[in-house]
Amino acid sequence: MENYIRFDWAMKRLLRNKANYAVLEGLLTTLLEEKVTIHKLLESESNQEDEFDKYNRVDMLAENSQGELVLIEVQNNNEYAYFQRMLFGASKLVTEYINRGEGYKKVRKVYSVNIVYFSLGHGKDFVYHGKTEFIGIHEGDILELSPFQKQTFKVDKVSQLYPEYYILKVNDFNRVARTPLEEWIYYLNTGNVPEHATAPGLDTVKEQLKLDRMSREELKAYYKHLDNIVILRDNIMTERAEGRAEGRAEGRAEGRAEGRAEGLAEGRAEEKAAIARNLKSLGLSPEQIAKATGLTEAEIDQLTTDHQ
Repeated sequence: MENYIRFDWAMKRLLRNKANYAVLEGLLTTLLEEKVTIHKLLESESNQEDEFDKYNRVDMLAENSQGELVLIEVQNNNEYAYFQRMLFGASKLVTEYINRGEGYKKVRKVYSVNIVYFSLGHGKDFVYHGKTEFIGIHEGDILELSPFQKQTFKVDKVSQLYPEYYILKVNDFNRVARTPLEEWIYYLNTGNVPEHATAPGLDTVKEQLKLDRMSREELKAYYKHLDNIVILRDNIMTERAEGRAEGRAEGRAEGRAEGRAEGLAEGRAEEKAAIARNLKSLGLSPEQIAKATGLTEAEIDQLTTDHQ
């Protein structure tokens, strides 16, 4: 197999070229299971100022031939609030890409495609699809569009009006690529294309995204990018390991301290109990014993009962 340029780097440098739209179109066609043609690329948040974000994530916003918006984001390292991030990104597109004063029927359809290289959530699959449906509480039926709404909005289901989310958990893929979607996941995971791949767009990857097509300067920048990703991941893993170690050490120290404190408390309690019993045997009243030991009269009575 030949080595090809990583997808996140290609999104930064190469896929914005109209000659390479076929790569994105192939991925989206395979994922959405319908022919996707990119009409144009729109402004996104890709130009990150923060050094961490520069290597950690990249996004691209496309408009297809039907005027729908497709946000593609690659995230390299863990972000615990990533689900909310997905929601924010899609919601922002809904509100930003409608002109003030336009009716709600002008709200654009949004697809949020998230390629993540970390363990997001808990699940067994490596590709997830999320959409909005309204299900009857009593009957369990799915709320449908009226015939007029279907004709007006040119869709068949309510869910087609709402943002849809796709999550590709790339690192969780560890099988032989047998389907077009698995071929794409394999490329996203390894940076290589299966030898007999037939998935749309991967033929363009083979032609346009070869490492040997890059200049020496481009290769230098590319390998620096890869090194930075490794460093970021190592730093995060180190911080987590140190955090766990510190937590365990603090836990052991707290446990020893708590044990000593509990031992001292138990010792003092036993001492007070012994004194109370001795004073009781000398004929002192419970009230007098309470003043001498700090115990309550009820505790003194219980100690005397237990001793008997």
